[in-house]
Amino acid sequence: MKINEVEALVGITRKNIRFYESEGLLAPRRNSENGYRDYGDAEVATLLQIKLLRKLGVPLEEIRRMQSGIHTVGDGMRRHLVSLERDKENLEQAIRLCSHLTDRQERLCDLDAGSLLTEMESMEQNGTTFQNKQNRDVRIRYVAPVFITVVMVLLMGGFAGLLLGATALSAGDALPAFVLAVIALAPLVIIGGVVLALIQRIREIGRGEIDDAKNY
Repeated sequence: MKINEVEALVGITRKNIRFYESEGLLAPRRNSENGYRDYGDAEVATLLQIKLLRKLGVPLEEIRRMQSGIHTVGDGMRRHLVSLERDKENLEQAIRLCSHLTDRQERLCDLDAGSLLTEMESMEQNGTTFQNKQNRDVRIRYVAPVFITVVMVLLMGGFAGLLLGATALSAGDALPAFVLAVIALAPLVIIGGVVLALIQRIREIGRGEIDDAKNY
């Protein structure tokens, strides 16, 4: 079977199938004639097993252990149950705290968040883990610089192509190589500067803004 047939049969996207292959959880044969991946009943069964376990929240590493025979299904489920019980306790703690807050009648501007955070920190020291959305909030900051960089690279690349094409069409004789090199390098230098600025910005976000966000 081809990957699109497996995708329709199993209900797992092509992207996920490729990901599981890269993780070593799936190893389809190669067609000797064209080199394409050849999926069979064994690969379909493996993907159904992965789909089941991932729906239950089983980590990839645990699936890998079960596939290798290091752990049986029962071993893997017992280990996963420990993790689920821990998540359940954490969720119950968060539910109790949220339920307590439903009795508060004050507006947000009057809420004493500091005392509540102190209470939560005390709970965290005793092993509770809350759902912290700060990292997701910070990741959004990467979108704008990456988008701007991609747009600038495409624009400058297109500009360089158009400029070289127009120069070639309008020139009766071929221009000297160094002139063409200058025309081509100018946009490339700008692209390089934009990419370097993006890298520096991402490092700043990763190093500074995430640390700042954790303080609040």
